Amino acid sequence: MRKWLIKNERKVIRFLEIMPGFISWSLILFPVWGAFFVPTAVAYYIIGFDIYWLYRSVVAAVMAVMSNFRIKAAQRFDWFGEVKSFLDWDRVHHIVVIPTYMEPLHTLKRTLKGLSKQTFPRKNLTIVLGFEKREGAKGRDKAKRLLKEFDGVFGNLITTFHPDLKGEVKGKSSNTAWAAKIAKKLLIDKQGKDINYCTITSNDADAILHPHYFSYLSFKFLDDPKRYERIWQSAIHFYNNIWKLPVLTRTFNRISSVVATGILMRKDRLINFSTYSISLKLVDDIGYWDVDVIPEDYRMFFKAFYATSGRVEVEPIFLPSFADAAEAHGFWNTMTNQYEQIKRWAWGVSDDSYIIFKWLTVPNMPFWEKSIRSFFVVKDHILWPVSWFAITLGANIPPLLNKDFNRTIIGKTLPQVSSGILTITLVAMIAIIFIDWQQKPKAPKGTKWWRKAISPFEFVLLPIIGFFFTALPGLDAHTRLMLGRYMEYRVTEKV
Repeated sequence: MRKWLIKNERKVIRFLEIMPGFISWSLILFPVWGAFFVPTAVAYYIIGFDIYWLYRSVVAAVMAVMSNFRIKAAQRFDWFGEVKSFLDWDRVHHIVVIPTYMEPLHTLKRTLKGLSKQTFPRKNLTIVLGFEKREGAKGRDKAKRLLKEFDGVFGNLITTFHPDLKGEVKGKSSNTAWAAKIAKKLLIDKQGKDINYCTITSNDADAILHPHYFSYLSFKFLDDPKRYERIWQSAIHFYNNIWKLPVLTRTFNRISSVVATGILMRKDRLINFSTYSISLKLVDDIGYWDVDVIPEDYRMFFKAFYATSGRVEVEPIFLPSFADAAEAHGFWNTMTNQYEQIKRWAWGVSDDSYIIFKWLTVPNMPFWEKSIRSFFVVKDHILWPVSWFAITLGANIPPLLNKDFNRTIIGKTLPQVSSGILTITLVAMIAIIFIDWQQKPKAPKGTKWWRKAISPFEFVLLPIIGFFFTALPGLDAHTRLMLGRYMEYRVTEKV
């Protein structure tokens, strides 16, 4: 079977690309046609989904509370003092790759200034600004100005210009791969640094790492005998510009930040996302980032996971990394920017075919380890656009469409039972609001008092937000993949 799958890889992959969209559309439409033919089954499906959502909400809230306490403690801890207990700490060198295209100069300056505040010695940091060659004179001008302003601040500050190459997909993954290979040549081949003591961080251009980040990372790296089979992930908080956003996108990014906090507690589910670190040795061994994909983070995890026969794990770094939420000039442009960003995230469903194909064809892998990892990623991708429809509309559809079913006990009580289950999730929502209040930066001076006062009540908009910024972009991405209309990397407007 494995030989047949490999021989017919292209057809198998295409079949696997169709499946997520087919399944998600089937689950969304099931309450509609099922209301006429199997209404009782639909009722149990809806109740089961509501219970599942209650479980997910409570777990997310509990994990966020626990993770928040650990982050607060880690921010106060002297990580560099702990690192110096290792005799070989000074050999550790961190490469930071910042892929950028059309990023404003002030954003890149802010990111570099954040890196200049690290408690780990800056001479042990190499910063790689990965520009795209197609940005032209603007990119070269930004590179010159940044090299001049930050000259001598870091051990190395270099710029790369990624050309458009045949067979590559324009985007973060191909740019990062290009920059990482150049950094390896400079540090390992020319400067003679030990690859066994080097890490490489994929740093979004707008992400500001906590001052303790590289001290914490150095400790985790040196303290772990399996350091070459690890990826390190901090909590991504979309708070840099949170008070400048319209209420709908602001609330979405507040929820996303709390979820990113809580997931650090789930090592069994944790997968690197957005900004993360990995040993250079592992990256070099597996052939760097893939250049033919848009979403690079999950792909990098599973590439490393299968290359090491399932030994790679993601380790949490209990510190915040602050990122920009999608923003643009004007309300509708900001809404569009946010939608497009989430659709790009949802395009991670395109990794499912790769993940399942590897699950089927890579030999000598621990069965349960690869199965559990693969199942939960694929499940979350498939349910991405489904959850909103099942939770928000599902309970009302069978009684509305099937009058005979509405006269039965289960038909009459379905909306009430569903509503009762979902009402319990408000307890979890209170915890989420509390964590958001704890970790969100204070409103800047000049913010109107009423905006701060209504901040906790903005979460009542979640049903609207869930449709426009979860269900719709998710369904968009799934449908495009199902129909073979592959996405290209779309650069969102920067302000």
